[in-house]
Amino acid sequence: MSHYGNIKSYDSGKGRGTITPEKGGNALHFVKADLQQEAAEPKVGQRYGYQTRQVGGGEPQAIDLRQQEQDEAQGSQDVQRDQASQQQG
Repeated sequence: MSHYGNIKSYDSGKGRGTITPEKGGNALHFVKADLQQEAAEPKVGQRYGYQTRQVGGGEPQAIDLRQQEQDEAQGSQDVQRDQASQQQG
């Protein structure tokens, strides 16, 4: 199951960061190796999809992080709504 959240922090020197789940809960730690696009450094506030894993009864961690592009479908819905609003007014 995929989860979504926003980058809370990222330390490029250590290659570690945290992501805050959109559905609430504690921030999850991740490491650079868990980023699907390792070349691109995550920036605070960016939205990522991720999986979770728990090792040895410890805190859950975010793995397989994938940066989420702006939802194109939502963007086109916004444009259509704006156009309809302009036609009515």
